Amino acid sequence: MPRLFTGIELPSALTERLADLAVPLAGARWIEPEDMHLTLRFAGDIDNPTADEFHAALSSIDEPAFTLRLSGFGAFGGQQPRSLWAGVAENPWLDQLARANERAARSAGLKPEKHPFKAHVTLARLKGTRPEAVARVLEQLGSFVSAPFQVERFALFSSRPKVGGGPYVIEDTFQLRGADYAGQWSG
Repeated sequence: MPRLFTGIELPSALTERLADLAVPLAGARWIEPEDMHLTLRFAGDIDNPTADEFHAALSSIDEPAFTLRLSGFGAFGGQQPRSLWAGVAENPWLDQLARANERAARSAGLKPEKHPFKAHVTLARLKGTRPEAVARVLEQLGSFVSAPFQVERFALFSSRPKVGGGPYVIEDTFQLRGADYAGQWSG
């Protein structure tokens, strides 16, 4: 039974820059650069027939390539912080791609996503980290805006069941409309 999700790969120069931001923080497990990505839709542990249906539905997505940029930092979990993340500048094309991934998941029989799509790149998973410490780290990190990068494809990733944070394997990639892969992808 595979554990699957869809996402966008990030350029290696950007993931290295994000990895360089790691600071000592009790209870933080920083994500390795090669495992940083932007999740579009988490499918979870699903059976092989459902995985095949999900893959087929993803193959029919016809959305345009677009430019994306990361912007800002934040944390999920409030008084029990569970992750630090880099945000994504508002982008209607990304939102449209996420909705297409949600439709593909639903057509494969997956339940609707519980939470609205919040584009982000997880930087660290937190366990038992005090909110005050997270606030200090966010203040220390300051503002952040990445250079824009082209999104020409999205990927179907797998991970080991019941384990978050990688390592991840790209099972397949799906080209976006207008993308030209003649040696341009540097992810």
